[in-house]
Amino acid sequence: MSFLRVLSSAVLLWFTTLSIAGAHEVFPSILNLRADDGIILIEIDVNAEAMLAGVDLSAVTDTNDAENGDDYDSLRALTPQDIADRFDAYWPTFADNLTLLADGEPISFRDNGTIVYPAESEEAPRETRLSIAGTYPEDATTFEIGWITEYGMLIVRQNDIGIAPYTGTLAGGEISPPFLINGGSALTGWQVFVDYIPVGFDHIVPKGLDHILFVLGLFFLAARFRPLIIQISLFTLAHTITLALAALGYVNISGAIVEPLIAASIVFVAVENVFARGISRWRPFIIFGFGLLHGLGFASVLAEFGLPDQSFVPALIGFNIGVEVGQLAVVTVMFLCVWQALRVDRGENEVGQGFAVYAVLLVAAIALIALNPASMVMMLESPVWLFAAPLAGVFILCIASIQFRDQVEAYRKIVAIPSSIAIAFVGAYWFVERVFL
Repeated sequence: MSFLRVLSSAVLLWFTTLSIAGAHEVFPSILNLRADDGIILIEIDVNAEAMLAGVDLSAVTDTNDAENGDDYDSLRALTPQDIADRFDAYWPTFADNLTLLADGEPISFRDNGTIVYPAESEEAPRETRLSIAGTYPEDATTFEIGWITEYGMLIVRQNDIGIAPYTGTLAGGEISPPFLINGGSALTGWQVFVDYIPVGFDHIVPKGLDHILFVLGLFFLAARFRPLIIQISLFTLAHTITLALAALGYVNISGAIVEPLIAASIVFVAVENVFARGISRWRPFIIFGFGLLHGLGFASVLAEFGLPDQSFVPALIGFNIGVEVGQLAVVTVMFLCVWQALRVDRGENEVGQGFAVYAVLLVAAIALIALNPASMVMMLESPVWLFAAPLAGVFILCIASIQFRDQVEAYRKIVAIPSSIAIAFVGAYWFVERVFL
């Protein structure tokens, strides 16, 4: 197999795998409750189409990846009133799957109305608000709330409580710990801080594909400590600023504007990698500007979770640290993947050792893919494809780089530039999808 064929196959593998990942991202449902004098009122914002289609929201990060994704898309084509009518018929099933307890005993509740809001765009999930009314013994002291695993993550918020209202994030299938009806169950600032770290990390790995590709675009310019730290530090500082401003309500820009621009930023940094050999004088300013943009993207996700009023700062800091840990994890993994090729290119490593390492890594990646067979259309039903296939492409490029090590800048020409081109193609695809499709 010729070098060009190996190179084109690797790039195509990466592009095909990542470009399929797109919209219809799964977000958590949000439950707000008020209770007084034996009456409990609940509003839950849900993705009704996913529930009606039977999508397991705990098993996918994008409804396109679900086995019954076609049923979901068919429901998306219906009018809001049609969905409301269908959910009214589905209500008995939903009620059986929802757990409401007062002092450990079931609460009697009823359907109090369904409102389906128009989607912001064809790709954005359509929000449905379920209103529920119930009764509980007036002498009860605690509530417990939860639902079935298939409904996915649930954020529970206690409102109109003057003293330490409860706020909790529940994985699908979990029941909340008992919390006081009259308040006093709020988490401490430290607990909130710790709870929001995995929320930020999860938005990068595995859900933040656009942010992952942007960070990798920074990485492939120069896999050296100083230029990488300069770029990531500027990016981090910038998105921290806009994340805080947006969370505080000072900045509010529509996702229809932000998301295409994020895709365009991916294309820019990746294309510049092809022509630049290091950080130009103006690239730091560009990176800072793109960081401000990505911060708005982070803020839109954080808005879905919300920030507890009494622990706003710890939650914001925890989320941001989770994002940073996720970004560093991405860079660290990619550095470990290309480390042998870099050392061979710099004359610091034995060629045989490099071939051996990448042969083992490539076999491992292919084995993971083989253990998760899927058609090209449905390959992302398993998240293994999302990461194993691109990594297999990187390992192929690294093997080619070692094979053609006598060329000047073999790593840059054979690994960094083709990888950047692949990233640019994916970013361009996302830009077109988010603007025109």
